Amino acid sequence: MSAIETKLASLGLTLPVPAAPAGSYVPYRIHGDTLILAGVISSFNGQMTHVGQVGKEHTIETAREAAKICALNVLTNIKLALGSLDRVAAILYVGGYVNGVSAFPDAPAVINGASDLFVELFGEAGRHARAAVTVAGLPKNATVEIQVTVAIKP
Repeated sequence: MSAIETKLASLGLTLPVPAAPAGSYVPYRIHGDTLILAGVISSFNGQMTHVGQVGKEHTIETAREAAKICALNVLTNIKLALGSLDRVAAILYVGGYVNGVSAFPDAPAVINGASDLFVELFGEAGRHARAAVTVAGLPKNATVEIQVTVAIKP
């Protein structure tokens, strides 16, 4: 078990089974020392965990949990791509999308659910540039979707 997976276990968290792509794309691409991951939604082992809009069906806190689930899906895909989470040199960028009611102003607070987990697991290497935006809808009516770019250790 990798050091990062040991940290996950100490937090009471496990990685989900990798989800099959839901369209004409791949879950990741590696270019040089950069890993670009496709967007992942708030599902765990094939079951939607959070659906609906923040400000309607969800609070900021429940939506933060949805973002954390997304981060776990990202970690699964990193492991799939690299063989080990210990090969992550840095989380470079997180693009966060929050399915929110019109004019929902707190997308950054929601996406912190993913960002905070990355920092907790990777320390300074988990700090990243980020966008957090509210959108009118996401695939499968997911509450959150994130896309991540990672620097790979040589």
